[in-house]
Amino acid sequence: MSAPAGAGAPEGPVHDFVAVGIGPFGLGLAALVAPVPDLSGVFLDAKEEFSWHPGMMLEGATTQVPFLADLVTMADPTSEFSFLAWLKATGRLYPFYIRESFYPLRSDVDAYCRWVAGRVPGLRFGREVVRVDHEDDGAGGRYVVTARCTRTGATETHRGRRLVLGVGTRPSVPEVARDLPGPALHSASYLDRKDELQRLGSVAVVGSGQSAAEVYLDLLTDARRYGYRVDWVTRSPRFFPMEYTKLTLEMTSPEYVRYHHALPPRRRDELAREQRQLHKGISADLVDAIYDTLYRLGARGEVPTELLTGVELTGARWDAERRTYALDLHHAETGGRTTRETEGLVLATGYRAEVPAFLEPVRHRVRWDAQGRYDVALGYTVDHDDREVFVLNGEEHTHGIAAPDLGMGAFRASVMINAMCGREVYPVEEHIAYQQFGLGSPAGGPPDGGARGGTPASEPAPAGAPR
Repeated sequence: MSAPAGAGAPEGPVHDFVAVGIGPFGLGLAALVAPVPDLSGVFLDAKEEFSWHPGMMLEGATTQVPFLADLVTMADPTSEFSFLAWLKATGRLYPFYIRESFYPLRSDVDAYCRWVAGRVPGLRFGREVVRVDHEDDGAGGRYVVTARCTRTGATETHRGRRLVLGVGTRPSVPEVARDLPGPALHSASYLDRKDELQRLGSVAVVGSGQSAAEVYLDLLTDARRYGYRVDWVTRSPRFFPMEYTKLTLEMTSPEYVRYHHALPPRRRDELAREQRQLHKGISADLVDAIYDTLYRLGARGEVPTELLTGVELTGARWDAERRTYALDLHHAETGGRTTRETEGLVLATGYRAEVPAFLEPVRHRVRWDAQGRYDVALGYTVDHDDREVFVLNGEEHTHGIAAPDLGMGAFRASVMINAMCGREVYPVEEHIAYQQFGLGSPAGGPPDGGARGGTPASEPAPAGAPR
């Protein structure tokens, strides 16, 4: 092993784990670890402070999951770090009660997470991880994580018996629109540049999901006031509402996750495409709000907008002289092609998981699938022994639509904590669904009778959670 950066500095404590990334899932893990006396961990993140999608913190926007899907409640309803505890501490419990909605404002969730981040020990913001090494210390080995302070540039090392990868996902931009100059942006930075967009004469929103719908409605609402045109282009054949029926929500259950994990990788990838509207669609209320806004504006005359469905963006070019984009569009069902001009461009094209570069020195210790993705065991481990390297929200391709669900976080953290401690710190649900997935086993039972990762067949490891 090559010597890690920062070698020679005084060696600090060896933690039970070092976690990289402090998003909601990492923060939830930290909150559930906090009261466990025999488990120590340190959490690193390059951000200067906690933030949750700041570019999409639209006024009045709500979450798509109930408040019970907070950082801790599904694992420990009595936790001092629950959403209800935050409401009580800030004097907002009764107003929230009177409001009578299970779905909190997105800004409330961000404020709640910041409140927790200020109280949970072990968080180190402003630490950009640049390298991870592994060294044999005669006691089973340890991971050496080198981080750079974003303020001073100084490097520091953190050592842990285990590694938790919670770097999350990154904004995804279609290849045809990458590196475009001008006012093009991903929806992740929408609010930062909203004023710039509203000074233009036209804006096109490209995308199919909730973010695209929210940006479109936000721009449409002020279109007459500022005098611009806003269009929405989606390659989906229609504006898919998110399916939110109760039996469908059982697909975020331990039973379905076990079933999904046992399927061949090719079939899992097919399901990822087929099930997009189950978690990447648009909330029905938002679809209705868009229509109501169009109707209201239409009553006053021409609506400065066009909605294009079944249309794929196949090319994009910036004309610096005209200060416009030329968008090449292809209609899948008719085969028609056209080019449209727009001054502004918002790419609400989702997010994708990436393997961080800092993992390269220990890449050989991680298990990969045929496509170069993490080969994640049922218990969220990716190392060859299924006991050292865990992932947070990097397993959608193996565990299905439950992976990015906020309600999944506390359950997944419980599984990890129990594995690290070698005992049941937090009870985890084995069976919650009324329906059976697959044939050949009792309802709720794993099709193969067990799970990879050293779990006895008589005690199948749970790997999912109710929403």
